[in-house]
Amino acid sequence: MTIASAQRRRIPTWLAIVAASLPMFMATLDNLVVTNALPKIAEDLSASIEELQWVVNAYSLAFATFILLSVALGDRLGRRTVFTAGIALFTLASAASALATSPGELIAFRAIQGVGAAAIMPLSLTLLAGSVTERMRPAAIGIWGGVSGLGVALGPLVGGAVVQGWNWQAIFWLNVPVGVIAIPLVLLALPNSFGARLRADILGVILVGVGVFAVVFGIVRGNDLGWDSGQVLAALIGGGVLLLAFVWWESRASAPLLPLRLFRNRSFSVANLVGVTFSFGIFGAVFILIQFLQVVQGHTPLEAGLMTMPWTLAPMVIAPLTGAVIVPRFGTRLPIVAGLVFQAAGMFWLAAILASDTPFSAMIPPFLLAGIGMGLVFAPSSTAVLAGFGERDHAKASGTNATLREIGVALGVAVLTAVFTGAGGTLTPTGYVHAAIPAVAVGAWVLAAAAVIALFLPVGRTPRTSPLDEVEAESTTEAEVIAGAPVA
Repeated sequence: MTIASAQRRRIPTWLAIVAASLPMFMATLDNLVVTNALPKIAEDLSASIEELQWVVNAYSLAFATFILLSVALGDRLGRRTVFTAGIALFTLASAASALATSPGELIAFRAIQGVGAAAIMPLSLTLLAGSVTERMRPAAIGIWGGVSGLGVALGPLVGGAVVQGWNWQAIFWLNVPVGVIAIPLVLLALPNSFGARLRADILGVILVGVGVFAVVFGIVRGNDLGWDSGQVLAALIGGGVLLLAFVWWESRASAPLLPLRLFRNRSFSVANLVGVTFSFGIFGAVFILIQFLQVVQGHTPLEAGLMTMPWTLAPMVIAPLTGAVIVPRFGTRLPIVAGLVFQAAGMFWLAAILASDTPFSAMIPPFLLAGIGMGLVFAPSSTAVLAGFGERDHAKASGTNATLREIGVALGVAVLTAVFTGAGGTLTPTGYVHAAIPAVAVGAWVLAAAAVIALFLPVGRTPRTSPLDEVEAESTTEAEVIAGAPVA
């Protein structure tokens, strides 16, 4: 019996779930926790709409760029070790963000936060999957997915409540005690597993990081400078070339950051394509809609957060039920397709009724529909990404998925804001709605496209196993670990 197996038997499953999910909740919360604070940040720091985009995108892009490197370092140095270091870096960067006195400083510290989050998100799922039995894994992943979805969805509510009750700096100070609690909990409850100790693919990190940044930069600057300007064209074309070079390099590198062999798995490939389009559509729309409630309708940050509760609370209930009940019975494809259809319908509905005098009662049904849809997508997407892979590939697989979803967030915010500003939108009560409608509609069309893509997923039903099968599977996993690398 390996040490990891012994620890897994001694530590209660619920404690492992809490230890893996708490830091991940903190990191996912910061995806959109600043959304409701953006008008106040703009006022206090004299930030432009372009700088406000970067407050969100600096985090998402740093997150996406360093996820796979963090996975590789986790394999080499110990997954729990890198996970804990990520929590510490995230906590320190949160304190620095709270102390920022200019938009540039806040953007820089948000980027550092993203680097810390990059070590948290993929390794949390890998550590959790290795800390529970095969029988408990679908339920554990379902809870993990629910907490992840809740962290993202509650961002606007928590941000609004904190900004109104204290100030925008407090949304970052809140991370500090969470990080202090999370580190000893992780050291107690999660085993320090290792993977293949390969050389870090630094060139791959540079190619994908600079490439994605250049593409997003070109999109953000397109409306201001003109889409045919030299700077914008250089950014878009140069970024595209770097991303193609990344794919070429990964096919030849001895220790690739992203093993392209993973994409031979249909469930993995389609789930990742769904992930990037889903994040693009829904979180780009969130960026537009949350500010509509404050800028146009004059609600306070807390009121705006409370008004989105039908949207934000639904994943907390739906995602765990989906992972524990729906996926084992119906597979992964059905809930993902249904969830994306619900979200697309919710966004089309909102685009159709959006007006300065739209009553809150009219927004509740589409908000609720979108929230249920998000809950149906989160957990089965994580399951679909890991389907067909052994434990040694879980970190790379989940890391790739998290990378593409964060790229989707950044592109969604950039593109939908470009649609908004291209339609003449401004952050004023009279200059917002006419431009927000086409932006939200674009997000809805992208979500509809994601639903079509999801039809190509395998059904994804979990095969029934006997207790003897579970023992044999666990023994096989232990043998692979012993043969591959030590577990501490």
